[in-house]
Amino acid sequence: MNRCLFAPKGILFGLAALLITVCVVPEAALAQGYARQFPAAARRGMLEVTQPPQVLLNGVPQQLSPGARIKGTTNTMVMSGSLVGQRLLVNYLLNPQGQVQEVWILTDTEAQEKRAGLEPVVNFTFGSDAAKPPTDDGKTPFNQLPKFPQQ
Repeated sequence: MNRCLFAPKGILFGLAALLITVCVVPEAALAQGYARQFPAAARRGMLEVTQPPQVLLNGVPQQLSPGARIKGTTNTMVMSGSLVGQRLLVNYLLNPQGQVQEVWILTDTEAQEKRAGLEPVVNFTFGSDAAKPPTDDGKTPFNQLPKFPQQ
């Protein structure tokens, strides 16, 4: 008496599932040649998680927003607790309250891309910079605005 009437179908389904999982390229291998696209508003910075949700962003204390997403180099989620004490080059977005909302940890090739946010701080003025005409940034007091000749 043969009671395994459906065994060949089960074996076929198992082999098909095994074939599918073996043929699918692992995510890490895909990420090596995959260039992630970042939003235009994303800025570059150095992130150091001090004590979650507290972080240092370019040396300035910030806070991760509730529900903040940190994505690793393979575009997978990374918990902020696993990054405590590490200084990482990242792209980030702030929410309207000024908290860090999204963070992407950069690979070496992504770090080569130019992006605003990590400008060097200079405490001196070059002679070529001093020759620039004065401009109004909207915060200049009225009595310090440049004078223009009457026409």
